[in-house]
Amino acid sequence: MVSRREIGSLVGLGAAAVAMAAGSAVSQAAAEGQPPAESTFAQIRRTRKLRIAGVVGTEPYYHKDIATGQWSGFCVSMATDLAKSMEAEVEIIESTWGNSVLDLQANKIDIMFGLSPIPSRALILEFSRPIMNNTFTLIAKSGFEPKLWEDLNKPEMRVAVDIGSSHDLFARRTIPKATLVALKTADDAVLAVQSGRADCLIQVAMLSLVTVKKNAKVGKVVVPAPVASQPTCCGVRVDSDSRFRTYVDNWLEYNRSLGAIREWILSSLSLVNIQEQDVPPGLQF
Repeated sequence: MVSRREIGSLVGLGAAAVAMAAGSAVSQAAAEGQPPAESTFAQIRRTRKLRIAGVVGTEPYYHKDIATGQWSGFCVSMATDLAKSMEAEVEIIESTWGNSVLDLQANKIDIMFGLSPIPSRALILEFSRPIMNNTFTLIAKSGFEPKLWEDLNKPEMRVAVDIGSSHDLFARRTIPKATLVALKTADDAVLAVQSGRADCLIQVAMLSLVTVKKNAKVGKVVVPAPVASQPTCCGVRVDSDSRFRTYVDNWLEYNRSLGAIREWILSSLSLVNIQEQDVPPGLQF
């Protein structure tokens, strides 16, 4: 049901016109025997809860303390601030990157932070403006430090990727002549470099920095030219009322202008003992 307060808050429409439209929607839903659909924005404002998915073991995006059950990380910091701005509290539901898309569709969560807006996802979700541009990097074996992506575009160059990932798609588009060592998981790609099966592996910067910090023996983070990146966004449910997505977009722009997003990123990297001086020169978030 649409309240008087909600009707009065709708920008750009006269109160009488909004009331008539809302009444029409209610009448139609009643005639069909169904309650009127509640928008994501209205649901958050009513419940005072912002539901997000948390993915265990994906530092610096998400981190769950096994002893306390408390969550932290880049995405959790953003969710906490967004919830506060909407006068709500964060509720975290444990999930996976893949299942989070289904969780959004099933109305189990309201927003998923840190999703790449690939076309197949855009068929079933809506995406916010970019949170950041996540730079593609290499983790190169000792003594191997290519300066250009084109340096890898040769059959003798063995490049490890995790199958179906954005790293895999980027490699096939950018260095099609390279010999791809396509493996099931990111951990398998790391092992391929360590064992000598590959000369390097491709990961976005937020992951490669963590990978090398955890295991310095695997190699060195390299940022080949030209710098290539992909947007990382928030995914939200498809909704005829666009207020929530619009609100998230405005919230992102506001916090970017304050430098808050960069601060949240650097703070989350510290969870895995990565300091600002550990970030390669020229690498921007």
